[in-house]
Amino acid sequence: MRPSDVLELIVLAALWGASFLFMRVAAPAFGPVALIAVRVGIAALVLLPVLALRGGLPKLRGRVWPVIVIGAINSALPFCLLAYAMLSVTAGLAAILNATSPLWGALVAHFWLKDRLDRGRVLGLALGFAGVAFLFWGRASFKPGGAGLAVAAALAATLSYGVAASYAKRRLAGVDPLAVAAGSQLAAALLLLAPAAALWPSRPVGPTAWGAVLGLGVACTAVAYVLYFRLIAHVGPARAIAVTFLIPPFAITWGALFLGETLTPRTIAGAAIVLAGTALATGLVKLPAKARAAERNAPPRPGATVARETAR
Repeated sequence: MRPSDVLELIVLAALWGASFLFMRVAAPAFGPVALIAVRVGIAALVLLPVLALRGGLPKLRGRVWPVIVIGAINSALPFCLLAYAMLSVTAGLAAILNATSPLWGALVAHFWLKDRLDRGRVLGLALGFAGVAFLFWGRASFKPGGAGLAVAAALAATLSYGVAASYAKRRLAGVDPLAVAAGSQLAAALLLLAPAAALWPSRPVGPTAWGAVLGLGVACTAVAYVLYFRLIAHVGPARAIAVTFLIPPFAITWGALFLGETLTPRTIAGAAIVLAGTALATGLVKLPAKARAAERNAPPRPGATVARETAR
């Protein structure tokens, strides 16, 4: 990658890492649903004019329903679930949980799109989810005051991202990513309009929380999307996904600097296991050549030949 691409990758990771800080600050004041409604509304207001200036609005014609679905399962639902989780877990821990998104993406693609999982990717899935279990073992209590529901909500959010990735691959392939981003943020805002009105906080929201949600909408959503799509165009999706591994360190750093969150050896170990599993599951890191050769020379599993023939 060019130095400018590396810089954009780091900036993007810093922005998406900051989103957990901003949600941690704003969620208690707004509540999860109202917070995310404002976030996606601001993002739509920023992205739609950019799309219009690029002449991209016509690209949404005939794609209204798929874009609405993506707005629901890639923004409205997972953002609300993560905001709910942020009421109970730290920014760093939420970012580590968010790093499981590619694990779910690989699993959903395997069952839905019939994407093949070799042994390295299966090992990555097992390792990634084992890292989550290690990180929260004994912590994720479902008793009052426990973090069990928060962890479940965060994992449900990442599962939703995984479903959205496969859905977009099937229904929105070839559509300008910026058009999908702008349209999906508008759809998410419209979907959350009524629930946010019903759940709007009864007490006035302070300037700190408003500043946090403004940062979420403009920097962590609108600007971050533009950077992400620039990276995909310049270096390809396989390299752009490397941002997944940089988000937790930034989120942990921002949480420590601005919220006084502590970093424990267990958190570091858990994050390392999750990220190692994600690297294997996405194919960013592969098993040694000898292991791959052994897999190629292994006898086919029952039904494997039939599956390959059916997929043609």
